Amino acid sequence: MTAAALSGFLTGLGLIAAIGAQNAFVLRQGLRREHVLAVVAVCALSDAALIAAGVAGVGAAVTRLPWLAEAMRWAGAAFLFAYGAMRFRAALRGGLALMPAPGDGQGLGRTIAMCLLFTWANPHVYLDTLLLIGAVSVQHAPHQTAFGIGAGVASVVFFSALGFGARLLAPVFARPRAWVVLELLVGLLMWALAAGLAFG
Repeated sequence: MTAAALSGFLTGLGLIAAIGAQNAFVLRQGLRREHVLAVVAVCALSDAALIAAGVAGVGAAVTRLPWLAEAMRWAGAAFLFAYGAMRFRAALRGGLALMPAPGDGQGLGRTIAMCLLFTWANPHVYLDTLLLIGAVSVQHAPHQTAFGIGAGVASVVFFSALGFGARLLAPVFARPRAWVVLELLVGLLMWALAAGLAFG
C-alpha cells in the first residue's frame, strides 16, 4: 500500500509539474498575492476529484464519447487564446500599471471562476487525471485507492509550493519590467497551448 501511494505521489507530481496554463495562473496569483489560498484549494480539490474519478474508471467511459473530447478541445483552445490576448494587452499597459498595489486586485469570485476555467476547460487535465492516472492505478491493484491518494497529495504539495513559494521571487518582480516580461511569457504560453490544442 505504501509503495502504491509513493508511486501515485511521484506519478502525480510528474504530470502536474509540467508547464501549463493552470500552473502559470497559479504562479501569477502567487506573485500578486491575490487569493492564493483559494486558488491553491480550487486546483488541489479539482485535481483530487478528477483523480478519484480516473481511479474509479470514469476515464474509460470518456474515451467512448469522441464528440465530447472534440468539443472540450476547441473550447479549451478558444479560452486559452482569449486569455493570452488579455495578457498581451496587459503587457502593453506597461510595468508600473501591472505591479500590484493593496486593494487593486480582482475579486475572489472572479479569481475562483478563472481558476475553475483553467482547470475544467483544459483537455490536458482530463488526459492526465482521468486517463493516465486512471490507467496507471490499475497496475497497483488492489491498492488503487492508495495510489490515488498519493497522486492527490502530490497535487496539494505542488500547488501549495507554487502559489505560496512565488513570494520568494518578490525581489525580482519589484521591477516594473519584470511584470511586462511575465505577462508576455504567459501570453505566449497560452497561445502556444491554444495552437497545440487546435492543430496538434
